[in-house]
Amino acid sequence: MDVVKYNSEAWDREVASENKWTVPLTHEEYLAAKKGEYTLLLTPTKNVPKKWLGKIKGKKVLCLGGGGGQQSAVLAALGADVTVFDASAAQLAQDKKIAKRENINIDLEQGDMRDLSELDDGQFDMIFHPVSNCFVEEIDQVWKECFRVLKRGGILLSGFANPLRYLFDCTAEKEEGLVVRYKLPYSDLKQLTEQELKVLTEKGQPLEFGHSLEAQIGGQLDAGFVLAGLYEDISDGDLLDEYTPTYIATRAFKL
Repeated sequence: MDVVKYNSEAWDREVASENKWTVPLTHEEYLAAKKGEYTLLLTPTKNVPKKWLGKIKGKKVLCLGGGGGQQSAVLAALGADVTVFDASAAQLAQDKKIAKRENINIDLEQGDMRDLSELDDGQFDMIFHPVSNCFVEEIDQVWKECFRVLKRGGILLSGFANPLRYLFDCTAEKEEGLVVRYKLPYSDLKQLTEQELKVLTEKGQPLEFGHSLEAQIGGQLDAGFVLAGLYEDISDGDLLDEYTPTYIATRAFKL
């Protein structure tokens, strides 16, 4: 299976069903962001600290795996020169829609986040990478490409899932509570039964991969980044929220 192609089309369907991560900012929200009143998310619920962004006006920012007309619109409202890179054409269309509505420029690139060859070395001051690398099988190359396209002194802001959230059988949660079933790192392709995978793909839902913390954080360090900040967040809906955060955001520098 071509996972990138499948997930690209799956997220096109998420746009059609108005998944909350595909709905662009309203005009009122955009105007509020221009005044410094905004919600900017790397993870499901916790706003990114403003000190993590620093002075963003005039900076070149890559919104990686962040189509949908949300993060890009906030960053543009704050004065950044924004490029959005996403696998989903429909998600990018949401960014195009808000750019036209607000008369702002947002550059759009469609592709696999592991291959940013369309982008130049040292092109960006910042990469804003919200939770999305759970939709690709391997992520080492994602971090290497992020390092390549950032300028020296550039900042990588990333959100990703703690792999522990993939330990549990979600289908059993409502009736049986939290049931440990899967090994980590997790893959829909490898750990679901043939019938379960068939049901998932027939519904057109995105395929997910629960990458280890070694791959998520260690991968950034191996690529050359220096970690400078970290916070955790809940999912706002999972049974695990009662017990532990299941998402992580990191701030890293290319020195």
